[in-house]
Amino acid sequence: MKTNLKVPRSTRTINAIFALCALAALPSAAQAQAEPDLSNPSVLPGPSPVIGVIELFTSQGCSSCPPADALMKTYANRADLLVLSLPVDYWDYLGWKDTLGNAKNSERQRNYAKARGDGQVYTPQAVINGVAHVNGASRRDIDAAIADSQKDIAANRVPVRSWTDRHNIQIEAGAATAQSTVKEAIIWLAVIQKTADVTIAQGENRGRTITYTNVVRELTPVGTWTGQPMRIQLARSALMRPQMESVAVLIQQGKAGPIIGASLTGLW
Repeated sequence: MKTNLKVPRSTRTINAIFALCALAALPSAAQAQAEPDLSNPSVLPGPSPVIGVIELFTSQGCSSCPPADALMKTYANRADLLVLSLPVDYWDYLGWKDTLGNAKNSERQRNYAKARGDGQVYTPQAVINGVAHVNGASRRDIDAAIADSQKDIAANRVPVRSWTDRHNIQIEAGAATAQSTVKEAIIWLAVIQKTADVTIAQGENRGRTITYTNVVRELTPVGTWTGQPMRIQLARSALMRPQMESVAVLIQQGKAGPIIGASLTGLW
């Protein structure tokens, strides 16, 4: 199903509970032994870096979406990929509400279409590394887009890692490479529900139970990267909700540009 429907821009303000506690701070003496040296973090310690970010724009009202939703589960098992499901709300005009749909996700999808200049807004749409879009149910097209986009952003890639301690979520980003042309990027924090099983009551998927993987419940800018090593600390208590199980960090050029760094960490 495809659409170019205009959906009213979400007017909800950024959720203030994501308190930015520290930005671009260096480790204290007490932390120095446990923390990496950020003075020249060409590579930060931690898990293997994410080389591909797949954002799936999906809907419960889309009969073509269930195969894409199932495919995302297989990609999410790969350590080098970050999968995010972003249910949209524009199919609600059919007369019933997508229980996971979010106007912010619809807005993000439209921003991508505007940035690319092609106006393509549809479900299931997979946006790869912020630079390409393909049919979200096509493994072949997704794999090709991952490989191609890696080449496009390789010189600008930023090492990033995130982890949780007892009270906080910690985010660290490294410095720009000598070859990088990026001077500034937004740091986004996505709060994620790992799995959502939904039995759909109406529409073309009526009676089907669909499993959604890494559902984005909130996507919020929490800082700006300017090419220098930096650290952000966020209060973990702000995210303590029953459905919130993981957080993803994206370093992205603008609201809908190339994603040049990413990480995923659990909350519990």
